[in-house]
Amino acid sequence: MPVKVVLANYIVRIYRFEKNKPGSLVGVVEEAGIKGKKAFMGLNEFWEIISSSKSVKNYRETAQRKTLKQEKQE
Repeated sequence: MPVKVVLANYIVRIYRFEKNKPGSLVGVVEEAGIKGKKAFMGLNEFWEIISSSKSVKNYRETAQRKTLKQEKQE
């Protein structure tokens, strides 16, 4: 089965970061083409925002629908 890649473009503004302390990362993320900004404090929050982007969610929902449709046809 081929691997699908989903690309999303972001504008990331880093306001604070201490070397060797990923928990100190503070900033804002905007997804290009989507209104709104999301603030993050720490690497975990940053990753959560990026992995739950609208582009990725739309891709996952579309893939799920295709899978369900294929399962029904079988």
